[in-house]
Order: sequence, then structure tokens, then C-alpha cells
Amino acid sequence: MDYITRELERKFLTMNAVFKAVMVTGARQVGKSTMLKKLAAGEDRTYVNLDNSRDRELAKNDPGLFFQVYKPPVLIDEVQKAPELFEYIKMLCDESEQNGLFWLTGSESKKLMKEARDSLAGRICILKMFSLSQREKMGATDLGEMEFSFRALSERAAHFPANNMPEVFAHIWEGGMPAAIKMNSEQRMEYYESYVETYLMRDAVDDNGIVNTEGFRKVLRACAAFTGNLVNYSDLAQAGNVSVPTAKEWVKILQSMGIVYLLEPYSNNELKRMIKTPKLYFCDTGLCAYLSMWTSKETLMNGAASGHYFENYIVSEFLRMYSCSKNKVNMTFYRDTNQKEIDIVLEENGILHPIEIKKSSNPDKKAMRTFNLLEKSAMKIGAGGIICMAEKPFPIDSNNYYIPCNII
Repeated sequence: MDYITRELERKFLTMNAVFKAVMVTGARQVGKSTMLKKLAAGEDRTYVNLDNSRDRELAKNDPGLFFQVYKPPVLIDEVQKAPELFEYIKMLCDESEQNGLFWLTGSESKKLMKEARDSLAGRICILKMFSLSQREKMGATDLGEMEFSFRALSERAAHFPANNMPEVFAHIWEGGMPAAIKMNSEQRMEYYESYVETYLMRDAVDDNGIVNTEGFRKVLRACAAFTGNLVNYSDLAQAGNVSVPTAKEWVKILQSMGIVYLLEPYSNNELKRMIKTPKLYFCDTGLCAYLSMWTSKETLMNGAASGHYFENYIVSEFLRMYSCSKNKVNMTFYRDTNQKEIDIVLEENGILHPIEIKKSSNPDKKAMRTFNLLEKSAMKIGAGGIICMAEKPFPIDSNNYYIPCNII
């Protein structure tokens, strides 16, 4: 399979120029090692994978000897399997003036994050990688930062074909796992079956100490059934036949593994009566579709859950985009106790951009009626609009636009 250029490459190389160590975390199989091996091509950089039992035992039992065998600059895959290395990495960083000494990959976990940050504070930059975005699949990875002016949206749309619902749902159903891109539907279903059993369940047991694997598997499938909804731990607990605290802990584990994403509600001291419950989404819509047994893109597109999957798709595309952007963007959603909601609120440079999501080619502009609720927040309200199936950007009013979903 040909290499697919990743949007994270730019940010990784930028951080590599100023940090002694850079670690790329994320779910299994999203392409962390592939990207770093590609960037290391032509460099004199040692490579070691701690999935190899011999190398793993050496790293755990004698980190000093490990780094005599594998001298920096080095790329270490699956570093979470030997946390004993972190203290030695710290020592080697402090002994050298050279940046980019250590390239690390790790399947994300709370334990790995804590150990890396505690041991390598000030020496390491941690980046998160997701499965392929629609932009990466199309080779459109150099579009720059997302802007919500009509001019910027129109220029961006020029890089994409006309919006097309079957193509959008093909992307949603297929997901973005690099290994599954060229697979037919039968192969893809088997791939995700293997992915759940080989990686997710094994990591749940080995890295997170979960004993009740059947209950965990049921909660995982229940999360897929509730994607795009407010998290209801009671329903998840009931599905897995476990306690509510256990269900809550398992969702945290799935979040730390890079499988699900909890979108937090917008909060502001000026706004009262805000709910505090996050919404649950999957980082990869293909895995979500598999877990809910949607066996084809057509049944998913025409099914009762299609709106939730469409919303999950938009949220996950923004998630990918902002994980490797130059600017810090805070993504939340608005919902109050009167059930008034704004699907996405993007906060960038002190400006709020309100976004509604509608699976329609010509949604009613009344969908934006809730935008004025943000005026009480004392922050400036910037451009926004309705992300939908429109074929091209089109003004709704002076500050909001119909935004084709396939240009996100």
C-alpha cells in the first residue's frame, strides 16, 4: 500500500526541532510507526520495537545496556511496554544538547502519560494521532488552518469535489484505519473483528487490568449504540451488567486508549443552568459502525442512527484537524437545562464560533436560533454556520454560512 501523507507530520517535525524527545500516542493501528519510519528514512536513526520480547526484557531489566545496544538518535515503538526506560531517557537528554534524540510511540494510557510527563517534564512533547481523516485519504493535507469567512470557505471548497451523501457515508462507514482502506466489506468486517479481539481486549487486560472482559465488550458495544448522545452511565452499566462506577471507569479507559472521545459541555461563569454531562463520540467511525453491526454504507446512510453518525463524523474530523493545527482551539458543545443546544462551539483566540450539524442539503436556518445564547458569555461571537450536505459554501447572513461537510 502506498504511503499516505499525514497532517501530523508538519507538527511533529516542528516540535522535533526544539524538544529532546517527541512521543506520538494514539489508538492501535492508526499509523504512528508508519509515519515515524517514513520521516526517519535517510536518517541515521536506530529503530527498536518493544513488541519484540527479547528487546522488551532487555529494556525492562537493564535500561543502561539497552541504550548501549540502541544508541540515540533512536525510534522506540510501543514504549509503554517498558516504562523503566523513561529515567534513562531523562539522563541521556540532560547529557546532550541535541534535539530530536528520542522518537517514541505509545498506545495511549493514563499510566504512560503520567510516567512520561513526570519523568521527562520539559524535555518531551506529546502529540496525539488519530486514524486517517477524509483530507488525508484525498491527499488534501496542505490546506492550512480552518477559517470560517466566506472567502476562506470558498477557497477551501475549490480543493474538493461537490458534496455527495453516498461518498460521505462511505467514508463514515469505512473509517480511517490505514490497513483497512483498500479492503472490501467482508475483509473490513474481519479486520475490525480482529482489531477488537487482538488489540482492544488484550490492552484492556494487560494494560488496564480488566478481568470482566465480557462485560467490557458489552459496554464497548453499548458506547457505539449511544454515539452522539449525552453519556448515560446507568444505561452503559445496565448493558454490561456492571455497576455505574465500573461503567464510568471503563469509559475513561476507552477514552485513554483513543477509542472514544468525550466532548465536554461549554462552561462560562456568565451562563447559568448549563448541563455538565459530556457527549460521547468514537474517534473512528468505521469501528463504531462495525460494533453496531452496520454491514454496509447504504444501510448506515438510510438507518435510524444516520444523523448521529453524521454528527460523529464532523466532530471526529474537527478533532483530527485541531490535534495538529498551529493554533490552540477548544472544542465544546452548548446545552442548557431548557434543552437548547449548539452542536459545536469552537473557541479560538478568544472568539467563539458556533456550529450546527444537519444531515440535509438545505437545512432550515432556524437551526441557528440558539447561537444568540452565547452573547451572554461576554466573549466575541465570530463566524459560524451550519455544516451540512450543501454542495458549496453559501451565506446565510453576514456572519454565518452553509458549510459543505466534505471540506472540513
